[in-house]
Formats: sequence, structure tokens, C-alpha cells
Amino acid sequence: MKKIFLLSILVSICFISTSCFAQEQEIESVEILVEQGGSVNKQDRQEQVQVSENQQEEKQEEEKPQVEQISADQAKGMHLTIYAAASQFHKTRTNDLLDNTEMNAVVIDIKEIDGDISVKDVAGGVTYSKSVPSVLPYLKAVKEKGMYAIARIVVFRDNVMPRKRPELAVKNPDGSLWQDRKQLTWLNPYKQGAVDYILELAEKTADMGFDEIQFDYIRFPSDGNTKNCRYGVEHSSTTASAKIVDFLKQAKERLAPKGIKVSIDVFGLTTTEKTDMGIGQKIVEMTEQVDYVSPMIYPSHYNNGEYGIPNPNKEPYRTVYIALQGAKKRIPVEKLRPWLQDFSMKGVPYGPAEVRAQIQACYDCGVKTWLLWNAACKYTKGGLKSKKDQYSYTKTSDEKIKELLKYKDPNTSMQTRANNVNKPANNGAVKKPAGTSANKTTKPAQKTATNTVKKSTKTVTKK
Repeated sequence: MKKIFLLSILVSICFISTSCFAQEQEIESVEILVEQGGSVNKQDRQEQVQVSENQQEEKQEEEKPQVEQISADQAKGMHLTIYAAASQFHKTRTNDLLDNTEMNAVVIDIKEIDGDISVKDVAGGVTYSKSVPSVLPYLKAVKEKGMYAIARIVVFRDNVMPRKRPELAVKNPDGSLWQDRKQLTWLNPYKQGAVDYILELAEKTADMGFDEIQFDYIRFPSDGNTKNCRYGVEHSSTTASAKIVDFLKQAKERLAPKGIKVSIDVFGLTTTEKTDMGIGQKIVEMTEQVDYVSPMIYPSHYNNGEYGIPNPNKEPYRTVYIALQGAKKRIPVEKLRPWLQDFSMKGVPYGPAEVRAQIQACYDCGVKTWLLWNAACKYTKGGLKSKKDQYSYTKTSDEKIKELLKYKDPNTSMQTRANNVNKPANNGAVKKPAGTSANKTTKPAQKTATNTVKKSTKTVTKK
């Protein structure tokens, strides 16, 4: 019994001695590493594990089959609010279009007219809002499909930054914030601080992985009592258009080195209107600074009689064709990427036939890249070709085009506003353009673009 007890004590002593020796060896190793500038703490071990995991992820990424990326000149896109991009309900619908139709691009709102953004650390974070979802998960999914990704940024119409930084805002004569018809404030295009804010946001957005930055509302106010707008400097048609062009020059200088393309949204009538329409938009001068121009040529947004068409909303092919023919006379066709209408308005239902008619008008004008707009982000699949048939468009015959245009020379009807609107009538009065009141004597060159070609800004309810 004593032998067993002594044997147990001996075993314990040996175990303790072994443990102590191991600890001494570990301490000695630690001391050596410390002397060499190393460490073996818990954090380092975690970092080593993280590095290993990152290497595995990188290896998996390399092993993924390479997907051909859509280029800018191939883009056939649709608008999505940032809420739609984060909604599984909407993503299911849009993924169906991206996977099964000719649709191959998305235009995602990064900043809308409300002014809230999900991008942190821009202008000190004063416009950051936790309620705006991150676009990164959906952007990654879109890029993995090889699709073209465009970030839409509303520029000067902004209902947050002017209230946070009043010195950057358009003002009333009494110094208070000027507001448009919807009580929304505007950034002052003449203020470099306002320009820097937008371009900082554009740069950070580009770094997320977008292919292109699209600037919308890149103009001066058009609705509301614009006579009360005060900018702190001399304001005229000349200075306004020059300031818009200067903004685009700065955007190009800051985004081009990143390999990011720049595009702009403009009023539909800019394709044929030679004035700045009272908002600073001169399409020829603006086009020189950007890669793509997207005139909003929604048939529903033209006044009755425009382009010689009794009701443009009821004639989508004719309206889009004439608008693009006018644009082609003024800017390079390869820079045209129009917004087309995929929504019903003014009692005229739009479905597959109306969407196809507009797309066909684009191809008949030699325009092969286009975008669809629907404020609810609900698009007409029946108006699109399938993936396998996406390259099957053919130009309509000249005879058929004449028939679709009702035998009117588009170049003649397109110039009706420019050529005839200022001709004195029999009574010596100035002839009014379509859509203006009978008692208004302002010439078109002085007329603003109010309610002429304004894009709907309705947003989707977050699901």
C-alpha cells in the first residue's frame, strides 16, 4: 500500500516538473520573440487566423468563373431607389429582369431630393442618415452578374444640406432659405462649398465600386417663385450656364483619374432648345464635359402640340424619334443615352407596346444605349427582349418611319418652336409656344422649364 502511495507521489512530481519545464520553455520563447520585436498575445493569434481566412476568401474569389462585364456603351438600364435596391421584394423582380431580359444595367439613387445619404464621412457627416440603407450588398451582387452599375446623385435640389449649412443655400431677398413649390430647398450652384460637397460624395461613391456617376438636377430652380432667388452674385443666363459647365469640369477632373465615367440627366427639350431654358442647361456645352447625356424624353412630359404632335403622350415612337433626331444634330450620337418612359400618366396607359416603341425609336436613330424610368421601380418585362434575342433589333425601313411619323418631316416639325414661336401674328402679338397661357407675352428664350419635362421623384416605400 505504501509502495502505491509513494508511486503516486512520484508520478505527480514528474508531471509538475514537466509542466514547469514546458512553461519555462514557453516563457523563454516569448522572451526571445519580445527581444526580436515580436509577440505572441491573443490578438496576434486572432490576426493570424483572420489573415488565413482572408487568403481563403481571396482564393475562392480567384476560383470563381470570370463574368464578362457590360461596358458603358452597351448599357440598357433601369432606375432603382436605394430602398428598392435593399428590398428583397424588389430585388427578386429586378434580378429576374437582369437574368432573363436584355436589361443589363442599374441606376441606383445615392442621393435623392430629400438630401439624406447613407455614405458616411461626407462633409463631416451632417447629411448621413441611419434610415437610408447601404447599397453595398446589392452593388456587389450586381457586379458579380457582370452588370453595369450607375450611381445617381441629385445635385442642387437638396432638402437637408441647405438647412444644415444655410450659407450654401439659395436665399430669399430677406436672407431666409428659398423654397420651391414643394417647400424644398436648393443648394446654390455659385457656392464652391456646395460644389465640393457633391463632388466629395461622388468620389466616395465611386470608390464603392460603381462604374459611373450620374448627376441629376444639375440645374437652377425652375418651379416656385424663382424671381425671389438670390445667389449672392450676378445671375443671368450666361453666368448660370457657365457655372453648370464649370461644375462638370470639376467633376471630370476628380472622377476621370479613378476611371469613372460621368453622365448627366437633362430636360427633354434641351435636345432641340437653343436657350438655357432659364435653368442653366445648354446641352451642347454640357456634353463636352461628360461621357453620356440622358435627356428625359418621356412622351407624357411634353406639352400638347410640341414637335407638331397633338398629344405626344399618345405617340411614344414619334416623340422619342423626333427628340433624338434633334439631339443628334447637336451632340455626338455615341454620347446619347436617353431616359424612356415605363409608367402611365395623364390617363394614357403604358405597357409593352409603348415601351417597345420608344426603344425601337432609339435604334432607328442609331442610339443603342438607354434607360427606363419608373418611380415605383416596377418595369414592364413584356416590353423587353429576352437575353438570347437582345441583339435582334433591326432598323425600321424609311417607308415605315415616314408612316409612323405621319408623313411629317421630323426636322421641320422639330423646329416649329424655334422658328415660328417668335413670328408676329396678324395683330402684331408674339405667337405663344404650345402649353403657355394666352395672356403671357414672355418669349421662349426667357421662359423657364417649369412643368415641361420634369422627372417624377416619387420614391418607393421601404419594405
